[in-house]
Amino acid sequence: MKNVTLGNTGLVVSEFGFGGIPLTRVPEDEAARIIHRALELGVRFFDTARLYGDSEVKMARALEGRRDEVVLASKTISRDAKGAEADLAQTLDNLRTDHLDLYQLHNVAKDEVLAQVMAPGGAYEAAQKARQEGRVGHIGFSSHHPDIALQAIESGKFATVQFACNFVEDEAAGKVFAAAQKRGMGCIAMKPLGGGLLERADLCFRWLQTVPGVVPIPGIQAMSELDQIAALYADRKPLSDVDRADMERIRSELGSRFCHRCGYCMPCPNGIDIPIAMLFRSQVRRFPAQELARLSGRAMEAIEDCEQCGECEARCPYELPIPEMLGEILNEWRDFQARHGLA
Repeated sequence: MKNVTLGNTGLVVSEFGFGGIPLTRVPEDEAARIIHRALELGVRFFDTARLYGDSEVKMARALEGRRDEVVLASKTISRDAKGAEADLAQTLDNLRTDHLDLYQLHNVAKDEVLAQVMAPGGAYEAAQKARQEGRVGHIGFSSHHPDIALQAIESGKFATVQFACNFVEDEAAGKVFAAAQKRGMGCIAMKPLGGGLLERADLCFRWLQTVPGVVPIPGIQAMSELDQIAALYADRKPLSDVDRADMERIRSELGSRFCHRCGYCMPCPNGIDIPIAMLFRSQVRRFPAQELARLSGRAMEAIEDCEQCGECEARCPYELPIPEMLGEILNEWRDFQARHGLA
């Protein structure tokens, strides 16, 4: 595993990191085994967040006694200083450490959020104070909106930016990371597999290997996933013409409107599992009819309860018209049921 320096931070990290979201779905003992395997393979950058359930706690157990070997990053979703300070205190306790190498303001994706976190008494103020006290090494942010990310970058206040980056979302990421690199910022690529939507890990990571200065942090929940990604870095191969044709086909199939499975639209007041429902269009190409009905049937039927309240749409960082898309998916589900005699 090669090591790289994260922008001008001086932090030396592995060329791909470990995203902590999926640890919430893994038993603690298995999470520890996966992280130990990551360390064995040379992974030295671990990213999590207060928002990610028990991810911090599981990561801490696995890294016990090895804290000095890794660059450790977490995030706060709080927008005010008091909340960010409380989050940091809990994060440090969860991770069993006295400092974070990188503390990030989470999902800064709207004008009002950027204004709030940067205002007096905002979350940035708490992060800056913690940095002065040595509890935080560097301050970064994550975002899902390119225009807001560019504003945050141009403020000159952040050392790193975390943004969705894959071969489908390449245009926005290219603009964001180019601006960040001009300022010497570290660039962290979240959702390198499109939040699980892109199945071809070979295409995803071989493409990312062509993007200079960007460190992907795939969310990992299985040893097999980790070994597959590590193998793609150990045995690098350039993208072939066939690979590029496959990438273009996948882009065309997804179009410009697709769910990134970030989960910020949730919870739905009517109990609709929006990310699961949104998977239907990709799963219909991958699963036999009966298996898909078993996996997704309950979520699809729940769409009937949508009252078009708009809460999910207001929360979506990608500004997707979620109620409209759910209506389209429900119609496709009914057609699917009729075709396969499942109605």
